[in-house]
Amino acid sequence: MEKVLVTGAAGVVGLKTIKYLLSEGKYEITALDLRNKDSQAKLRKYRRRVNVIYGDINDTVLMEALVKEQDYIIHLAGVMPPLADIKKDLSDLVEYKGTELIVKAINFYNPNCFLIYASSTTIYGDIKEASGKSPIKTTELDYYSQTKVKCEELIKKRLKKYTIIRLPLILSEPKLGSFMYNGKLNNDCEALTDNDAGYMLVKAISQGETLNKKVFNAGGGTSQTSTYRNILANVLDIYGLSFKYILTALFVDKNFYTHIYTDSDNLNEILDFRSDSLASYYMRLKRKVGKKRVLARFLAKPIVFLLRRKEK
Repeated sequence: MEKVLVTGAAGVVGLKTIKYLLSEGKYEITALDLRNKDSQAKLRKYRRRVNVIYGDINDTVLMEALVKEQDYIIHLAGVMPPLADIKKDLSDLVEYKGTELIVKAINFYNPNCFLIYASSTTIYGDIKEASGKSPIKTTELDYYSQTKVKCEELIKKRLKKYTIIRLPLILSEPKLGSFMYNGKLNNDCEALTDNDAGYMLVKAISQGETLNKKVFNAGGGTSQTSTYRNILANVLDIYGLSFKYILTALFVDKNFYTHIYTDSDNLNEILDFRSDSLASYYMRLKRKVGKKRVLARFLAKPIVFLLRRKEK
């Protein structure tokens, strides 16, 4: 049975990745995340089927012990915007130094281990369309994108078995990801649901030879494409106002860049991971909210009205 380590396992994409790894029924799975109430609550239900490890990705002894046992590493651990753009040192510590430690451990102990690194399409900056050939444009205060670029360069330089998959805006339950509120309203947006993202990363395991030493843009295709304004209006209409939205709207720069990816079909042709759409995402969110959050949805109505009015 092949062994897979998922870092950042309690995150939005990490949890979906574990779900689909388990559904395959052929992997020995190790889930790594920091120990806190949130991660323990999310990973508790997997304890009997997954090796759940709570620890720091910068713990050299722990990471060397974990890496030497794995056939594949799906590396998701990192600090997401807006926190990543506020605390540069934290982003460097968790994202870059953690990645550096994994790369060193692979080279020293387990050179046959295949690394699947989740990067970000925000590195293209504020342009309408992007592909793998587009120039990288990070801004001075966009520490999140700067760190992703540094990690990509490190992996390309030091490893022989890897693939880099740049993730776009991931659509999940709004309370799980404040970065969902961090886009520019008028930008076009090819998003990807958390379900499709997790399934894609699992499918990447079986296509290691095809993906090796290549960089891909992941996207949901036309069924998951709209303007960011329209996506935000629908999410607020269904979910209502939240504390994360208010904080982001008032205090955070809108620098989580969204685009249309002219080459995103390339990865789907290899992995065939797309099964979702914006419509199905909205439907799941409605079922999740149900009759709850009545006041939050009522308070969001003026904002939804203005967003949709300007869309027209």
